[in-house]
Amino acid sequence: YYAQVTNQSPPNFTQHVSEQSKVTDRVSRRLVRIYQLYSRTSGKHVQILPNKKINAMAEDGDVHAKLIVETDTFGSRVRIRGAETGFYICMNKRGKLIGKKNGQGRDCIFTEIVLENNYTALKNARYEGWYMAFTRRGRPRKGSRTRQHQREVHFMKRLPKGQQPPHPSHHRPFDFLHYPFNQRTKRTRCSSEH
Repeated sequence: YYAQVTNQSPPNFTQHVSEQSKVTDRVSRRLVRIYQLYSRTSGKHVQILPNKKINAMAEDGDVHAKLIVETDTFGSRVRIRGAETGFYICMNKRGKLIGKKNGQGRDCIFTEIVLENNYTALKNARYEGWYMAFTRRGRPRKGSRTRQHQREVHFMKRLPKGQQPPHPSHHRPFDFLHYPFNQRTKRTRCSSEH
Protein backbone atom coordinates (compact mmCIF):
# COMPACT_ATOMS: atom_id res chain seq x y z
CA TYR A 1 0.00 0.00 0.00
CA TYR A 2 1.29 3.43 -0.89
CA ALA A 3 0.28 6.40 1.23
CA GLN A 4 -0.04 9.48 -0.88
CA VAL A 5 1.58 12.43 0.80
CA THR A 6 0.30 15.85 -0.15
CA ASN A 7 2.19 18.92 0.84
CA GLN A 8 -0.78 20.83 2.23
CA SER A 9 -0.18 24.08 4.04
CA PRO A 10 -1.79 24.47 7.49
CA PRO A 11 -5.10 26.38 7.54
CA ASN A 12 -4.70 30.14 7.85
CA PHE A 13 -7.08 30.97 10.71
CA THR A 14 -6.50 34.74 10.48
CA GLN A 15 -7.44 34.71 6.79
CA HIS A 16 -10.53 32.59 7.52
CA VAL A 17 -11.73 34.99 10.25
CA SER A 18 -11.07 37.94 7.95
CA GLU A 19 -13.10 36.36 5.12
CA GLN A 20 -15.93 35.24 7.41
CA SER A 21 -16.11 38.70 8.98
CA LYS A 22 -16.92 40.23 5.59
CA VAL A 23 -20.11 38.21 5.08
CA THR A 24 -23.33 38.63 6.98
CA ASP A 25 -23.77 35.83 9.46
CA ARG A 26 -27.39 34.69 9.48
CA VAL A 27 -26.76 31.65 11.73
CA SER A 28 -25.15 32.92 14.93
CA ARG A 29 -27.20 34.53 17.63
CA ARG A 30 -27.18 38.30 17.32
CA LEU A 31 -25.51 40.12 20.14
CA VAL A 32 -27.31 43.35 21.03
CA ARG A 33 -25.72 45.95 23.28
CA ILE A 34 -26.95 49.35 24.42
CA TYR A 35 -24.45 52.12 24.92
CA GLN A 36 -23.49 55.69 24.09
CA LEU A 37 -20.63 56.67 21.79
CA TYR A 38 -18.48 59.41 23.29
CA SER A 39 -16.64 61.45 20.65
CA ARG A 40 -13.03 62.25 21.51
CA THR A 41 -13.06 65.55 19.56
CA SER A 42 -16.40 67.09 20.53
CA GLY A 43 -16.43 65.76 24.11
CA LYS A 44 -20.13 64.90 23.62
CA HIS A 45 -22.09 61.83 22.54
CA VAL A 46 -23.25 60.68 19.10
CA GLN A 47 -27.00 61.11 18.61
CA ILE A 48 -29.56 60.24 15.92
CA LEU A 49 -32.29 62.86 15.71
CA PRO A 50 -35.92 62.41 14.51
CA ASN A 51 -35.08 64.37 11.30
CA LYS A 52 -32.47 61.63 10.47
CA LYS A 53 -29.56 63.97 11.19
CA ILE A 54 -26.57 62.58 13.06
CA ASN A 55 -24.15 64.60 15.17
CA ALA A 56 -21.94 64.33 18.26
CA MET A 57 -23.54 67.08 20.37
CA ALA A 58 -25.58 65.07 22.90
CA GLU A 59 -25.09 65.31 26.65
CA ASP A 60 -24.56 62.20 28.77
CA GLY A 61 -27.92 60.47 29.24
CA ASP A 62 -29.73 62.26 26.35
CA VAL A 63 -32.52 60.03 24.91
CA HIS A 64 -31.18 60.44 21.35
CA ALA A 65 -27.68 59.36 22.45
CA LYS A 66 -28.85 55.90 23.54
CA LEU A 67 -27.74 53.53 20.79
CA ILE A 68 -28.66 49.92 20.11
CA VAL A 69 -25.66 48.12 18.62
CA GLU A 70 -26.37 44.82 16.82
CA THR A 71 -23.64 42.46 15.65
CA ASP A 72 -23.72 41.53 11.97
CA THR A 73 -21.11 38.75 11.98
CA PHE A 74 -19.14 36.74 14.51
CA GLY A 75 -16.41 39.30 13.93
CA SER A 76 -16.64 42.93 14.92
CA ARG A 77 -19.10 44.24 12.32
CA VAL A 78 -22.06 46.10 13.80
CA ARG A 79 -25.21 48.03 12.91
CA ILE A 80 -25.91 51.08 15.09
CA ARG A 81 -29.51 52.18 15.64
CA GLY A 82 -30.94 55.01 17.68
CA ALA A 83 -33.04 53.60 20.55
CA GLU A 84 -35.42 56.60 20.43
CA THR A 85 -35.77 57.16 16.67
CA GLY A 86 -35.15 53.65 15.27
CA PHE A 87 -32.91 55.06 12.51
CA TYR A 88 -29.64 53.33 11.61
CA ILE A 89 -26.38 55.23 11.14
CA CYS A 90 -25.38 54.77 7.49
CA MET A 91 -22.92 56.38 5.08
CA ASN A 92 -23.81 57.52 1.58
CA LYS A 93 -21.49 57.50 -1.47
CA ARG A 94 -20.36 61.07 -0.71
CA GLY A 95 -19.15 59.92 2.70
CA LYS A 96 -21.92 61.71 4.59
CA LEU A 97 -23.52 60.11 7.67
CA ILE A 98 -27.28 59.68 7.24
CA GLY A 99 -30.10 58.04 9.20
CA LYS A 100 -32.04 55.21 7.51
CA LYS A 101 -35.10 53.24 8.63
CA ASN A 102 -33.78 50.04 7.04
CA GLY A 103 -30.20 49.23 8.04
CA GLN A 104 -29.70 46.05 6.01
CA GLY A 105 -27.30 47.50 3.41
CA ARG A 106 -23.50 47.32 3.70
CA ASP A 107 -23.47 51.14 3.92
CA CYS A 108 -25.07 50.75 7.39
CA ILE A 109 -22.49 48.25 8.68
CA PHE A 110 -19.40 49.42 10.55
CA THR A 111 -16.35 47.46 11.68
CA GLU A 112 -15.33 48.20 15.26
CA ILE A 113 -11.56 48.62 15.53
CA VAL A 114 -10.11 48.87 19.03
CA LEU A 115 -7.07 51.13 18.81
CA GLU A 116 -3.85 51.07 20.84
CA ASN A 117 -5.06 54.06 22.88
CA ASN A 118 -8.21 52.05 23.84
CA TYR A 119 -10.48 54.24 21.72
CA THR A 120 -12.71 52.59 19.12
CA ALA A 121 -12.80 53.54 15.42
CA LEU A 122 -15.80 52.62 13.25
CA LYS A 123 -14.90 51.82 9.65
CA ASN A 124 -17.67 51.56 7.05
CA ALA A 125 -18.08 48.10 5.47
CA ARG A 126 -19.08 49.40 2.03
CA TYR A 127 -16.64 52.26 1.57
CA GLU A 128 -13.13 50.96 2.22
CA GLY A 129 -11.06 53.17 4.51
CA TRP A 130 -13.92 55.58 5.37
CA TYR A 131 -14.67 56.09 9.05
CA MET A 132 -17.41 57.61 11.17
CA ALA A 133 -16.00 60.94 12.32
CA PHE A 134 -17.05 64.22 13.95
CA THR A 135 -15.49 67.68 14.19
CA ARG A 136 -14.85 69.61 17.41
CA ARG A 137 -18.30 71.17 17.05
CA GLY A 138 -19.88 67.72 16.77
CA ARG A 139 -20.65 67.93 13.06
CA PRO A 140 -20.19 64.79 10.94
CA ARG A 141 -17.03 64.75 8.87
CA LYS A 142 -16.98 63.28 5.34
CA GLY A 143 -15.79 59.68 5.31
CA SER A 144 -13.45 60.35 2.37
CA ARG A 145 -11.46 62.77 4.55
CA THR A 146 -10.93 60.36 7.44
CA ARG A 147 -7.99 58.20 8.53
CA GLN A 148 -7.71 55.79 11.45
CA HIS A 149 -5.09 57.84 13.35
CA GLN A 150 -7.18 61.05 13.39
CA ARG A 151 -8.77 62.11 16.68
CA GLU A 152 -12.06 62.73 14.84
CA VAL A 153 -12.62 58.98 14.35
CA HIS A 154 -11.93 58.02 17.99
CA PHE A 155 -14.85 57.02 20.20
CA MET A 156 -15.36 55.59 23.65
CA LYS A 157 -18.27 53.29 24.48
CA ARG A 158 -20.13 54.35 27.60
CA LEU A 159 -23.18 52.98 29.36
CA PRO A 160 -26.18 55.34 29.33
CA LYS A 161 -26.32 57.53 32.44
CA GLY A 162 -27.74 55.73 35.44
CA GLN A 163 -27.58 52.30 33.81
CA GLN A 164 -25.71 49.60 35.70
CA PRO A 165 -23.36 47.14 33.98
CA PRO A 166 -25.30 44.08 32.77
CA HIS A 167 -23.88 41.73 35.42
CA PRO A 168 -23.10 43.65 38.63
CA SER A 169 -21.74 40.43 40.17
CA HIS A 170 -18.91 40.51 37.61
CA HIS A 171 -17.96 44.01 38.70
CA ARG A 172 -17.79 43.32 42.42
CA PRO A 173 -14.49 44.10 44.17
CA PHE A 174 -12.28 41.09 44.78
CA ASP A 175 -13.04 38.97 47.82
CA PHE A 176 -9.93 38.00 49.76
CA LEU A 177 -10.03 34.45 51.00
CA HIS A 178 -8.16 33.71 54.22
CA TYR A 179 -6.82 30.19 54.17
CA PRO A 180 -5.73 28.63 57.44
CA PHE A 181 -1.96 28.18 57.70
CA ASN A 182 -0.55 24.70 57.71
CA GLN A 183 2.83 23.79 59.27
CA ARG A 184 4.76 24.35 56.03
CA THR A 185 3.38 27.85 55.31
CA LYS A 186 3.97 28.88 58.93
CA ARG A 187 7.60 27.74 58.68
CA THR A 188 8.13 29.58 55.38
CA ARG A 189 6.45 32.70 56.68
CA CYS A 190 8.47 32.74 59.90
CA SER A 191 11.79 32.22 58.08
CA SER A 192 11.03 35.06 55.62
CA GLU A 193 10.20 37.46 58.49
CA HIS A 194 13.56 36.88 60.23
